[in-house]
Amino acid sequence: MRPHVFWLSITLFLGGVGAPLSAVRQAAPQPRTKIDVSKLGPQVGDRAPDFSLKDQSGNTQTLQSIMGRKGAMLVFIRSANW
Repeated sequence: MRPHVFWLSITLFLGGVGAPLSAVRQAAPQPRTKIDVSKLGPQVGDRAPDFSLKDQSGNTQTLQSIMGRKGAMLVFIRSANW
């Protein structure tokens, strides 16, 4: 392949890739919607409501059954659709 043909093909290739990227960069950002987190559920420091749930072994656990000498720490994790 001759050098000038090689450079021409690189230029055409890069020109085709650069066009869609420049269009994405120029898109105006969407305004963010304000979220009132106080309406999403329990807040930091709130007391947990009494509950009764089965654990991975099939045993029923309640808030009182997991409560230790110094209390209990509940961790809520948003995860995939299991």
